[in-house]
Amino acid sequence: MSTIELLASFSLLLVPLFFYLTRNSRSKAPSKSNPKSYPLIGSSAAIFANRNRTTQWTSDLIQSSPTVTVVLRRFLDDTRVFTGNPANVQHILKTKFYDYEKGSKSRQTLFDFLGNGIFNIDGDSWKFQRQVSSHEFNTKSLRKFMATVVDTEVSQRLIPILSTAAANNTVLDLQDILQRFAFDNICKIAFGHDPAYLLPDLPEAEFAKTFDDAAKISSGRFATLLPFLWKIKRFLNIGSEKRLKEACSYLREFARNIIKEKKQELSNKPSLETVDLLSRFLSSGHSDEDFVTDIVISFILAGRDTTSAALTWYFWLLSQNPEIEKEILREIKDKSESPVYEERAGDGVSNDGKWSFVGRDPYSYPVFQAGPRICLGKDMAFLQMKRVVAGILRRFKVVPAAEDGVEPVFVSFATSKMEGGFPEPTCVKSSLSEYEDEKLLISQHLKVVERKLHQFASHGGLPFMANRDYS
Repeated sequence: MSTIELLASFSLLLVPLFFYLTRNSRSKAPSKSNPKSYPLIGSSAAIFANRNRTTQWTSDLIQSSPTVTVVLRRFLDDTRVFTGNPANVQHILKTKFYDYEKGSKSRQTLFDFLGNGIFNIDGDSWKFQRQVSSHEFNTKSLRKFMATVVDTEVSQRLIPILSTAAANNTVLDLQDILQRFAFDNICKIAFGHDPAYLLPDLPEAEFAKTFDDAAKISSGRFATLLPFLWKIKRFLNIGSEKRLKEACSYLREFARNIIKEKKQELSNKPSLETVDLLSRFLSSGHSDEDFVTDIVISFILAGRDTTSAALTWYFWLLSQNPEIEKEILREIKDKSESPVYEERAGDGVSNDGKWSFVGRDPYSYPVFQAGPRICLGKDMAFLQMKRVVAGILRRFKVVPAAEDGVEPVFVSFATSKMEGGFPEPTCVKSSLSEYEDEKLLISQHLKVVERKLHQFASHGGLPFMANRDYS
């Protein structure tokens, strides 16, 4: 009997047991914010029913909970706590930080992808990597190098591609463009390597696609209804686990080749100014191949999808708030060509009626984490995103091409993206003579699902018709 047949037979034995328990077992009385929980399987039935909208569903549960906290019990009493209570978040991330480690389950789940990188370790190993990384991130030369890289990528690659698309009334997916932009940036900043992913012909990048697949499969392990299934698949080397093994092998080989080339470069030019992060690590004596490889992969994860996802959602939110967009445009005009935009403290609107940037409480909105694990690249991320926003909004007006009232779907893997798009996006036509500046048309299908509950789309990207009218 083949492996697949064995798994199929095992699954068939579980199905009757699953339905017997859900139909005949006494359940714990559900509260308004907690689904029914049964012996052995917990709330697996509800979790399975909402598997395609996990983020939205758990958010609804949290919001309806008096304590803003929900406990979900899965198969074999695998218990998980979800909280949106800032006091709880502060307790976990700061007050009792050392009591809430990543833990063996989390480390094991992500190990194939992240290894012993800084995002997947605890204790002394984490402290060491944190100290080494913190020292490198806080150098003025690195900040200057990053600003140069970002400005060059914006002016020489991003803006020309958008301008050409505008002139030709071409369709683009903004999320894809921003991911390409961020991938080029992090590769240049982290290890002085230019993958040239953001070019006019939008070339296929095997590394970027493989990295996406590895991140998605690894994150998907956490959502598996029966946690032992992914371990069985990994042991048998079948399905998604086989793809993950191949992807991780490719990624590590890619990283090792970069490290090898960088070591050779440094040995040939001992006086070379070490500006990229990899050069700094190697020059400071950290040459263990596995250690540096894990750092390379962690830096790509930290610098690629995070800023591109934030910018994607930013432009969509901006399109929904035209009055705020006007204030941002006014600030950009006031700053002229300056790439620097200050964060102004305040409470929304100042006395003169102008909007100001308000930093949210990190425990209410821990997008950069908080406490000892707060993101080392936070300031650099803001620097990069402000330059991109200013560069685009000076020239283009970003307008969703989706139906009114339709919102893209938030998907949470390793980072928070919009649901991926269709291979043949729809072009939304407009009269280019109506606008005074450059015009950009970016469009993509959004398949609408659960319109009655959330007006979300099952597929998104970020379809935009963009042009700038300064009148």
